[in-house]
Amino acid sequence: MTYPLAITWGPGEILLVLLVLLLLFGGKKLPGLARSLGSSVTEFKKGIRGETAEGDEEKKKLDPPPPEAP
Repeated sequence: MTYPLAITWGPGEILLVLLVLLLLFGGKKLPGLARSLGSSVTEFKKGIRGETAEGDEEKKKLDPPPPEAP
């Protein structure tokens, strides 16, 4: 089944998008932009699962530490 408005991303299109991003943001700001995008995706996924920083702290308080091996 083919979709008439489907977008397929080949190597040329990906290279073009990366080039435009490099021109818009410059080489020095691009790593920071990628880092913030990654952390945003991570926070979004945590939000979807219902995890929060407060929930993580509560979970640590409720879970006993693992027993130490002799």
